[in-house]
Amino acid sequence: MALTKDDLSGLFTAIVTPFKDDGSVDFDALRSLVRFQIDAGATGIVPIGGTGEYPALSRGERADIVRACVEAAAGAPVLPGVLATGFADAVDAGRDFIAAGASGVMTVTPYYAAGTQEGMRTYFRNYRDAVDAPVLAYEIPRRTGVALKAETIAALADDGSIIGMKCSSYDMPEFIETMKLAGDKLAVLSGEEPLFATHVALGACGGVLASATVYPRHWIEVFKLARDGKLDAAIAHQQRLDPVVKTIFLETNPGPLKYYMGLAGMRAGGVRLPLTDPTPETREALKAAFAGMTKAAAA
Repeated sequence: MALTKDDLSGLFTAIVTPFKDDGSVDFDALRSLVRFQIDAGATGIVPIGGTGEYPALSRGERADIVRACVEAAAGAPVLPGVLATGFADAVDAGRDFIAAGASGVMTVTPYYAAGTQEGMRTYFRNYRDAVDAPVLAYEIPRRTGVALKAETIAALADDGSIIGMKCSSYDMPEFIETMKLAGDKLAVLSGEEPLFATHVALGACGGVLASATVYPRHWIEVFKLARDGKLDAAIAHQQRLDPVVKTIFLETNPGPLKYYMGLAGMRAGGVRLPLTDPTPETREALKAAFAGMTKAAAA
């Protein structure tokens, strides 16, 4: 049965791609990470995207990673990120991922050669037809320099081009307008930890969060509180992870996150170029954040 917007509720964890010491993909660690998420209650998995180091992986590696995630997820939705700059490459990736068993794809807005709003609408409409699978739009203006207007998102839903979107933006007025124009037409998923509870309270169906790689149950609880109208409690619970969220994004994701995972006893390995391991200053900040979380958990 094809994935619909009604299936997109709760936590979809944006997972890292674990690497071995020789730089190859650690598939055993990857499968363990997926099972950890599903056992914790995550609705689905988002591999390969920015957190999964899409640009640093070969086409074959990406497909193999998706295949391993699908196997480990045991029926839970797997929605790989597609971060290609060009339409043809994005289509190739999408088709590879669907052939590997993915439930759909989360495709970033076209960037570098940035189109108009109408150009992006046509891009996603043609992309959906070419891939012939459920598509979510991924909007992250601070990385792409491209933002979808609320009217464009509503039009994409009306076209049948997308069933949902990941919103990684701090533009709250535009988010509110998006919910007003398209909230009943597609599933909006928050991609910002500091705004997650607020996004859910305003109508988001869930979130795609990188820090959930380590703390899935924490974010599931935030989601439940915000969904049930307990925004104050949701924000208070969310803020307990503020030190972690701030430190894992001190440098380009996922370098600090992978280091933090190592502190938590999770196999993640290093990062591939052009990313590098965190600086000594960032490592000290990560250690302090982890120590604080450990002390709070023991209290």
